[in-house]
This record gives sequence, C-alpha cells and structure tokens, in this order.
Amino acid sequence: MVVLHYTAMTSAEAARDWLCAPESEVSCHYVIAEDGRCWQLVREADRAWHAGRGCWGGTADVNSQSIGIELANAGFHPFPEPQMSVLEALLRGICSRWSVPLERVLGHSDTALGRKIDPGARFDWRRLARCGLAVWPEVAGEGLDEARFWRDCRRFGYEVAPETRDEVLAAVRMRFRPWAEGALDAGDCAIMADLARRFPCRGA
Repeated sequence: MVVLHYTAMTSAEAARDWLCAPESEVSCHYVIAEDGRCWQLVREADRAWHAGRGCWGGTADVNSQSIGIELANAGFHPFPEPQMSVLEALLRGICSRWSVPLERVLGHSDTALGRKIDPGARFDWRRLARCGLAVWPEVAGEGLDEARFWRDCRRFGYEVAPETRDEVLAAVRMRFRPWAEGALDAGDCAIMADLARRFPCRGA
C-alpha cells in the first residue's frame, strides 16, 4: 500500500524536522514540499510510523505494509503543480518497484476512519487516476440500496462495522464526493458499486 497524508504544519521543513525527531514518535518515508522538493526520511523497505491505528482490507497494521508520503499542505488549499508532478513520478516508481495495484494507493482518511481526513477535500484524486496511479469511479445509474452500499464498501477495503458506518460514509465522500452532504444517497451507492465491482479487495 501507499498512504498519502498532508502535513498540516507551517512549512515542509518543519514537517520534515518533526518527522525526524525521536520525541515525535511518528515517521514517514517521504515528504514533498509545495515547490517539488522531496526528502526521503525512511528506506522504502523499512517500517515507518505514519498510519497510526490504520486498517484496510483486513490489514490491521497498515504501517507494516505501506509506504507513507507526506505532502506539505495545511488542508485548506489546492496542491501545487510542482508538488503533484513530483508525487506522480514518485508514485510511479514506488508502484513499479513494489507491485502496488492502483486501488492500494490510499488516503490516510481511508485507513483511519473517524480520526484523520488527510489528504483532504482539496486533493486531486481524479488527476492521479487519469495518470493510472489511483482509482476513480465510473458512475452509472444505481438506486439507493443501503445494505449493498455497506457490502460494497467492505469489498473495496473499508473496515465496516455498525459503529463505524458514519465514518465510512464520510471517508468515501471525502475522497470521491467532497461536496455531498446529508444521508446516504444513490450517488454514494453508485460510486461504491462501481469501485467494488472493478477493484475488489484481494481476498474479499
């Protein structure tokens, strides 16, 4: 897996230094600044502590099976072109070296339900998908089917339980429909029906 984050700090250098500080008890493999500068902090083959208590597709220890990339951004503005270009090149290399399928390029919000929202509503997932580096739904007409929606979410990789359903819906919308509000609707169902059909989690 690859997990994308934003730093939510005053500068890329501040985030880099914090991730290297022993007292932070967090780490990440890469940090990419707004202007495209990129620092590797942890070898790709080594574990970094970037995902916390993350879960995806039945994997309860995301840190042990993922590469983390921090993008310098406070979460309130778009990600600049130099930063996105470097991210695309970095992702292309990582996915090739480690045979990461595009459906396993994830946001922290996907794996840390109810705790994290990064890389946030301003991140351009559709752009990554056009480059073949992430998934994007090809939405067709679907009716509102709540039971199927939760099955599809689980099949795609989300950790669905009765107590996490609100967080799952929020995570789906954060990534694929950041403008959506209110109760589960047919648009949510259409997105997850397509993703679960085309990108079922291995072992699902």
